[in-house]
Amino acid sequence: MSISTCISTIGTNHQEIKEHGTPFFPIACYDDDLKQFPVAWHWHEELEAILVVQGCARIALGSRILHIPAGDGIFINANTLHSAETEDGADCRLHSFVFHPRLVGGSMDSVFWHKYLNPILNHQNCPGIYLGQSVPWQKASLSAIANTWRACEQEYTGYEFAARASLSQLILLIRRHLANTDAVPSAKSLRDGIRIKQMLQFIHEHYSVPFTMAQIAACASISESECMRCFHSTIGTAPMTYVKKYRLQKAADLIDSTDQKIQDIGEQCGFQEMSYFARAFRNAYGCTPTEYRKRQ
Repeated sequence: MSISTCISTIGTNHQEIKEHGTPFFPIACYDDDLKQFPVAWHWHEELEAILVVQGCARIALGSRILHIPAGDGIFINANTLHSAETEDGADCRLHSFVFHPRLVGGSMDSVFWHKYLNPILNHQNCPGIYLGQSVPWQKASLSAIANTWRACEQEYTGYEFAARASLSQLILLIRRHLANTDAVPSAKSLRDGIRIKQMLQFIHEHYSVPFTMAQIAACASISESECMRCFHSTIGTAPMTYVKKYRLQKAADLIDSTDQKIQDIGEQCGFQEMSYFARAFRNAYGCTPTEYRKRQ
């Protein structure tokens, strides 16, 4: 199967709508350069496993920030809001794959689904699990991730069986070590999670036009001060700071992947003044938009 860069396509409810794999083999592998293409906030119904192969990744699961060096990785549960970027702008590369639970569990009335997948998918306090080399079962999980990647990359005869077997081993390890006594998230944190998805949905739908923090707050039926608190407590930044960062990221993607004029891209990404766009882009990427296109 082909290995690609994971550039997310976000739907109107902020859920990723990119299809991962095929209906017959629902898994997709990605080789991501986070320095060039950070992964924006998104969520999907599939499970995800990541192995950091270069540098150090800063992966956010809601308000939880994980700093993952090369050799370590992470398992991300379904429907978890998450993002990824390089640590301090340094080179960073990930090998990741996104797969539907049915690849391991089969039908929803199977013993595999009920005994092993359901406890993970429905665990209220398991958005993800850090996997480190120093813990034996986590090291085994990292080996399962690497074996899955290798099978999908090489595509030898029967690689689908090998990939599914490695994924099954990963799920078994996660299930065995999933704490059943973890505290259930508070009603406040659950409410904040719903609100932040509503507000991120608004931003991703309207980033190309001017809007205010009051409008962001209104889409979740909360005050501006509550909007500010929710952003800080959930994803660790102010609302308009996130808006600016997202607009710049979308602009960088368009500069890299299209031959549109720089001015048109700036306007398309919500920047009304080109001097401000150029200045903000330089601050974020260390070069002007034109220089960025030449580098790519």
